Amino acid sequence: MFDSVLILSILTLILGSILGYAGIKFKLKTNPLVDQIDAILPQTQCGQCDYPGCRPYAQAISIGEAKINQCPPGGQEGADALAELLGVETLVLNAEHGELKPNHVVFVDEAVCIGCTLCIQVCPVDAFLGASKMMTQVIIDECTGCDLCIPVCPVDCIHVQEITVSNIFKVKHG
Repeated sequence: MFDSVLILSILTLILGSILGYAGIKFKLKTNPLVDQIDAILPQTQCGQCDYPGCRPYAQAISIGEAKINQCPPGGQEGADALAELLGVETLVLNAEHGELKPNHVVFVDEAVCIGCTLCIQVCPVDAFLGASKMMTQVIIDECTGCDLCIPVCPVDCIHVQEITVSNIFKVKHG
């Protein structure tokens, strides 16, 4: 009995050491430029830039695959900040990717919602709370205002609420 415990302990120590070494040796290194670009982007994960989220867009910018003016939620200020970071000439926001909208969130009209969960399925930041055939709600603090949920709603119960200092309490507390 003691022999098997000793053998398993030694084997565990050896395998743990190998895994620890492999974790250090093969650690993926992130590109600091991608991190800096990603920090400038608005993190809406809306896909308007033709990439599935802000991080992939930042990676594409860093290797020259994408231009700095493809992010409508970031606006012209975002494009200017990216130009400054990269030391390139600023570009006017590309209207092909959408237009700059006021800072906003969405909310669900409870009386109309049928609980189809289509909004939950398309939300890139999991800002919806609900279940099939149950009324859905938006977690306001998580909503990035990407509007991907609006076109999929079959009963048009999702509405936009602009975020201003005067209505933040109203949006959060109804």
